[in-house]
Formats: sequence, structure tokens, C-alpha cells
Amino acid sequence: MTDLTKLEKWRSALNKCIRCGYCYDQCPIYKETGWEADSPRGKLILLYGMLSGEIEPSDYLANKMFECFHCNRCEKACSSGVPIQDVYNDARAFFIENGFDVVGTTSITDHEICARCLNCVRMCKHEARSFVDGKVVTDLLKCQSCGSCLDICPEKGITIQRGFGTNPNELLDKVDAFLKDPDNPEAKAIVFSCGYSSHPGLRHAESDDFVISREYEILVTACSGRLKSHTVLETLERGAWGVLICCCPEDECEHGGSPRVQERMKNLAKIMERIDIDPKRLQVVEVPQGNEAKFTEATKKFMEDIRAMGPLAPEPEMAGSAR
Repeated sequence: MTDLTKLEKWRSALNKCIRCGYCYDQCPIYKETGWEADSPRGKLILLYGMLSGEIEPSDYLANKMFECFHCNRCEKACSSGVPIQDVYNDARAFFIENGFDVVGTTSITDHEICARCLNCVRMCKHEARSFVDGKVVTDLLKCQSCGSCLDICPEKGITIQRGFGTNPNELLDKVDAFLKDPDNPEAKAIVFSCGYSSHPGLRHAESDDFVISREYEILVTACSGRLKSHTVLETLERGAWGVLICCCPEDECEHGGSPRVQERMKNLAKIMERIDIDPKRLQVVEVPQGNEAKFTEATKKFMEDIRAMGPLAPEPEMAGSAR
């Protein structure tokens, strides 16, 4: 029988959860899937069931605990003051110590194609990656699932297997779905949003009459630092009139992604200008946590610029020239 002593101390905390669901609106994973088991409330219920003996520990339950972007929005929204992330952390340690197979949203290195450049080890602000016995390994308890290591790998050897809509191919699928929707001829632009700081403010702003115009779509990238130039160019190629990127203010960015994406997009804008694409079609703005007014102001200005420029003329060699 599995020893649950490590988790027993959280029984009273789990009892504090009144199942109000305030955490639902804050969780990007639940927003993507709509499944109760993916919400913070659902995960706490699963843990309580395990403590009560109604649910057996399993790989499925272990992975649920590791499917998290560590944004802490659920804990800040909790009306009962449940220390959700502390509970998760001990649950994760329990599953690892007991040998369960976990991956979740943590970053994984393909050792067959890894160049051993150690860029990901040096850049990880959470010290979650290290070089052990000739391989780069991830500390599953330290990884914050920000995905910042993905964009810095020259061999594209790092992946997050469960992206919940934030991986590049998933983002481009959503770009296509929005821009090619025959029921929405107003579709014009894409807003890529940081999931740690900007995203709550963006969602709350969706009640604004401006957003009802359906001229743009908000896509969550987790940390904005993982957004590649290729993804932005593909978005323009697929019909977007422009791209707006919302990131944390640099001094608030917990993962170091904000300065990286700003520098990357500055370089991309220079390339766009050289191939006769107005660099104003690509804009980056810092949006503090939950700042609806800042988002609305930035997006209105961006859309005014986009409308004035009109649709982007087809450029068959655009992506090839920039790559």
C-alpha cells in the first residue's frame, strides 16, 4: 500500500475548498479543454479522493498534477485561501518518489538530436535543467512549464508534449481556424498573449464592445519568450493583416522571456521592412498583470494602424526570405 503521509498534512486544506469554481476562469488549461479534471478544483478533488481511499494513485493522476503552467492565478483567485501550489508541489514530489511515470507540461529533451550546447541550461531562470552524465535533464519539480527553453534550442530538440494550445503547431491551427472562418469576415489580426501576466487582463477585456467586433483573436503562448519568429511569419502568410504580441513588463517577467521576445521581434521587423512589409504590422506591447485598460488602449491603437494599412498583399517568398 502506498504511503500517503506526505500528503496527509493537506487534508484540512483540501477540506477548505468550497468548490466555488473561481479558479476555473483563471486556469488556461481548463479554458483549453473544458474538462473538470483539468481545473484546479478538479485536481484538488482528485487528491482528496486519493487521501480518502476512493481513488488509487496512478500515472493518470500523477500527470494531472504535472499539467500546469504555474501561473498561480488559481491560488490568487481562491476565495477559501487554499495554498494550491504548495499542495501541488508536495503531490508532485510524492508521485516522483513513488516511481510514477510523469511528463505533463514539463519540457523534455530529445537526447538523440541534442547538440549539448547547454544554452537551455544557462538560460533557465528556475535552474530546472542540468547536464548529467553527458545528457541535459529536466528537474520535473523545478520546471515551471514556461517553455522558454524551446526557442533557444538550435536543434529544436526540446518539446512540451502537452502544450494545451500553446505549442507552435497548435497556435497555427488556431490561426487558420480564426482567419478562415467563413462566418467571420471581419477577422483581421492575431494577438499572441503571455499567459502569466497579460492573459487575465485580456480575458476580462473581452466584455468590451471593441472586442465584440471579432476583428482579432487572442491566443495564449504561455511565456511570450517562446514565441518564434517563424510562427509570426506563418501567421502573416496565412492571412493576418497584423500581429500584436502582449508580454510582461521586463521587470515583472518571471521567466526572462519578455526581453527575448522584444529583441527577436525587433530583428524580425527589420527583415519585414527589407522585404517591403510595413513593420507596424508587427507590434509588441508590455501589459502588466490584469491591466485591462492598458490592453484595450494598446489593442485599439494597433487595430487602427491595421485598418489603415489594409490586408497584406500575398508575398510568396516572404517566409523563405526571413528564414
